[in-house]
Amino acid sequence: MAAPSPASKVSFSIHGVGVSSGIAIGHAHLVSHALLEVVHFQVPKALIADEITRFDKAVKTVKHDLETVRRLLPEKAPPELSAFISTHLMILQDHALSETPKQMIKSEGCNAEWALKQQMEDLVAQFEKFEDEYLRERKQDVIQVVERIIKVLLGHPSQVPLRSQESAIILVAHDLSPADAIQFKQHQFAAFITDVGGATSHTAILARSLNIPSIVALQRARTLVRDGELIIVDGNQGVVIVNPDKDTLAEYKLRQEQWEIEQQKLKRLKLTKAVTLDGTSIELHANIEVPEDVSHARAAGATGIGLYRTEFLFMNRREMPGEEEQFSAYRSVAEAMKDLPVTIRTLDLGADKEMNPDTARTCTNPALGLRAIRLCLSEPAIFLTQLRAILRASHYGKIKILIPMLSSITELRQTLALIERAKQSLDAEKAHYDKDIQVGGMIEIPAAALCAEAFARELDFLSIGTNDLIQYSLAIDRTDDTVSHLYNPLHPAVLQLVEMTIRAGNKLGKPVSVCGEMAGEAKLARLLLGFGLRQFSMHPSQILTVKRQILQSDLPLITPVARKILGTQDIDRVEPLLQKLNLQ
Repeated sequence: MAAPSPASKVSFSIHGVGVSSGIAIGHAHLVSHALLEVVHFQVPKALIADEITRFDKAVKTVKHDLETVRRLLPEKAPPELSAFISTHLMILQDHALSETPKQMIKSEGCNAEWALKQQMEDLVAQFEKFEDEYLRERKQDVIQVVERIIKVLLGHPSQVPLRSQESAIILVAHDLSPADAIQFKQHQFAAFITDVGGATSHTAILARSLNIPSIVALQRARTLVRDGELIIVDGNQGVVIVNPDKDTLAEYKLRQEQWEIEQQKLKRLKLTKAVTLDGTSIELHANIEVPEDVSHARAAGATGIGLYRTEFLFMNRREMPGEEEQFSAYRSVAEAMKDLPVTIRTLDLGADKEMNPDTARTCTNPALGLRAIRLCLSEPAIFLTQLRAILRASHYGKIKILIPMLSSITELRQTLALIERAKQSLDAEKAHYDKDIQVGGMIEIPAAALCAEAFARELDFLSIGTNDLIQYSLAIDRTDDTVSHLYNPLHPAVLQLVEMTIRAGNKLGKPVSVCGEMAGEAKLARLLLGFGLRQFSMHPSQILTVKRQILQSDLPLITPVARKILGTQDIDRVEPLLQKLNLQ
């Protein structure tokens, strides 16, 4: 890798979304972006059959590569890696990718790369109609599989070649697939950064599990950064500094050393109970997407699963998972957590009835459409299947049911009636389940927060989904880059809705947790404690950092400052007051 000439070194910074903490300093290595290299040309009729054969061979090669990667996974590799590779194999073998491009080659007389790219764009457009951010991010899986096929068609190497002194190399890519990330286990790259991706993308999930500093959603990093340039990746702040000057480099080297020392100290807190200085016990739970995530939750010392997102079971498939498949997944989590609580959120799909992109429906405003509990109530057969599976699994652990996106008491009562119907069907079969299973509701719509006391009266617990609550309160689409700077969890209106919900639950003796991104922000821990929150749920990688903050907090001291923050209507005063709170 050739370093740029000194005269061409211009220092600049790029801001993105930090998805895995830490600081890395190294030289950039640009990863090929095959999709940009695709051109369109006509294939003579006499060569159409050969073009289709070339496409089939490329698909077969990718299938072999992915199966090899999965087979050679190290024993200690993060468990979700195998699941991601299986997902990519399933996408690869889907008719939409393995057969439809061949029909296009035949009917349009185009080259294989072009046909595949056109089909990919059509599929991505359908994924973008999903209102759920997590599910919408799954379009990246399709793109990553297509890019892998195109690399083979273009004759590019399918694997990242070994390089010397890899610990000083930072990968700069438009996107990285799970298969690419798995190869990192064989390398020692310092970090990676990508143009696309979000906090819930597979790239982000893998980055956290591999403990590699990384930043996504940098927009044009791969275009702006040149091969061999010295860059700093600050995963804590979501900032990439290209060609840093001498003073900046020295400062970040010091920060890097301090960060590594802090991480070693944090590991000592795993077995320490989360108790404030005044003796108040706090529950720190984990958010998970797949059963295999339980190992990370337990490794971080989580005292329960506060949010099990069941959407993963329904994604990238044409048919809904059956009751037995769902039961097996829920039971495995309940048994793995033993006597610790497991909160399973019922289906939180988007505006489309099914995860099958072929049947996706158009919705003018997906975020306000038929999603979550609204969708489940409109599809009682699907909902009852899931409820039966959850209830049956409750016989094997301490399971709770969490209902997403409630907006009215009528909606809640309809849901409770369906839960009762599921119980009655199991009673008729003499099936075992926890007859006293607790049912809670997610407060993620301003209307629900304003009526939190009414919900608390009819539910066993509440869980605040801050991501959607902020989105709906401030009328900001988190996925829209043009307004993302307005997405602010410290907006006075948001804070009042959060506090109002916590107060309603505490008044009626009903537990309240926060399971959105706010719960995993260490700088917000004292504020939420001051509001009366006693249960947090977050990604396992964030638990120890939040626990440290809790161990250093004294409720009698911080509560008055938290109340002062709650009382301000001036958004510009909140941040200074928060800093004061964190200095208490």
